[in-house]
Amino acid sequence: MINKPKNTKLYSQIVELLQSARNQVVQTVNKTMVLTYFEIGRIIVEEEQGGKERAEYGKHLLKDLSKQLTKVFGRGFSVDNLENMRKFFLEYSKSETVIRKSSEKFSLSWTHYLKLMRIDDENERKFYEIEAINNNWSVRELQRQYDAALYTRLALSRNKDEIMQLSVKGHIVEKPADVVKDPYVLEFLGLQEKAAYSESDLEHEIIDKLEHFLLELGKGFTFVARQKRISFDDKHFRIDLVFYNRLLKSFVLIDLKIGELKHQDIGQMQMYVNYYDREIRLEDENKTIGIILCQNKSEAVVEYTLPEDNKQIFASKYKTVLPSKKKLKELLKE
Repeated sequence: MINKPKNTKLYSQIVELLQSARNQVVQTVNKTMVLTYFEIGRIIVEEEQGGKERAEYGKHLLKDLSKQLTKVFGRGFSVDNLENMRKFFLEYSKSETVIRKSSEKFSLSWTHYLKLMRIDDENERKFYEIEAINNNWSVRELQRQYDAALYTRLALSRNKDEIMQLSVKGHIVEKPADVVKDPYVLEFLGLQEKAAYSESDLEHEIIDKLEHFLLELGKGFTFVARQKRISFDDKHFRIDLVFYNRLLKSFVLIDLKIGELKHQDIGQMQMYVNYYDREIRLEDENKTIGIILCQNKSEAVVEYTLPEDNKQIFASKYKTVLPSKKKLKELLKE
């Protein structure tokens, strides 16, 4: 058994200092590696440009260079890796993104950039790069957000100018509609698409994997309550999930529905939102947002149940398994 330190305050201070130092070392290594590979890519490209037959010359150049570097420095300098460094320079030398990002608080690792370089669309790639930096995404989370088509889901609800802004500024939250996705992809819950489960099962799994759910919700969300009870006229109701968005300064109420969305479900959410606006929110807070997550919905039912100037209540589908690229495209077009 390990004895606890007598002076816990001193111990905690030293642990915090050591952890901070380790993090700084890792960040420094990441920055140095990324910039070094960028420079290696530049040297290779410039050497290739001096060759008479660029394609054939470049092929032999990388093979010879790989053998020589591997002898001296060991693993990490295969032909494929050198080709990645070459591509890295060609992709990022246009805007000098790597040089600029290297001075920021969180630098992406070489593995992040390997993932990003596989994204063909330049605007989409820039969006994921900005979001990965701003949200400190791990490589695994970056891959998950890409697989779940975050960029496409956000872009669908925006005009051309706003889509371009995604690649320049990332996901900016300024109005209620900015925090809503359709569909939400909840594959991390581990629920099968056609398995029998209840709304309480869905809620339980979301709470159990709250950190993942917050990432799927997006920026600025903090958890407030589950099964929040509200009462009036001797009647009691429970709101499935309550969040607060710090960027919008608004409460966000989420109701979970299994099966087809009904107009009564929308009316119930309208009641929840009205109650929060009149009884809970403070004067300096913005109006409450309501999101109904359902397996299926009729756009006409949503449209005609809500007022024409609605900016507070939204109905979104959710998927409990990650659809194939083909299925996801079909779903986004519906």
